[in-house]
This record gives sequence, structure tokens and C-alpha cells, in this order.
Amino acid sequence: MDAKMLARLGAIVFAAVAITATAIELTRKEQEPSVSGLHRVQGAPVDPLRAELIRCARIGEAGPRDPGCLRAWAENRERFVAPGSRPAERLPESSPTSAAAATAPVSEAR
Repeated sequence: MDAKMLARLGAIVFAAVAITATAIELTRKEQEPSVSGLHRVQGAPVDPLRAELIRCARIGEAGPRDPGCLRAWAENRERFVAPGSRPAERLPESSPTSAAAATAPVSEAR
């Protein structure tokens, strides 16, 4: 056999294998994945901080100017630094002094 004939034979075999694999994949019945563990249980406590962070993410550029978002981000940072400080209830409503404190820059001592 010459090289051209061997290349053609290889291409035909490759195409036949590809067509067979495609036919097998298309005729295979898909099994529904088990999603029983993925759904949140009804009545489970909802994390108010998570809901607030999702709301802040959805409002886009207005987030950095929203006092509620600033408080939520500060609380989320606190959660990251101290994982045991997770709040059990909704964040307290902000007063004018706490909103100013939330927007004040944090200085780091090194």
C-alpha cells in the first residue's frame, strides 16, 4: 500500500468510528440527575445577610452609595475574618451615625 491509500483508509476508519460514537450517544437515554439534596428545605432559616448581598449585587453601580449595602459588606468582611460571628437575625437598621461609620475608611495598623 502506498501512503495515499493508507491515509484514505485511516480517514475512512476515523469517520466510521466518529459516526458510530455519535449514533450511540444520540440514542442513549439520559438519566435524570438526583436533585433531592440540592433544594433548600422549606421553612429553613433564610440568611438575611446573604439576601442583602444578593440585592446589592443586583443593583449594580448604586451599591457603593447604598448604606444598606455598605453595612452588609462590612458584616460580610467581619464574617470572613471571624467565622464564628455569624449573625442570627437581620442586620440592625442604620442610624445616621452608624451609616457615617460604615462609610468611614478603615485604617490598618501594621
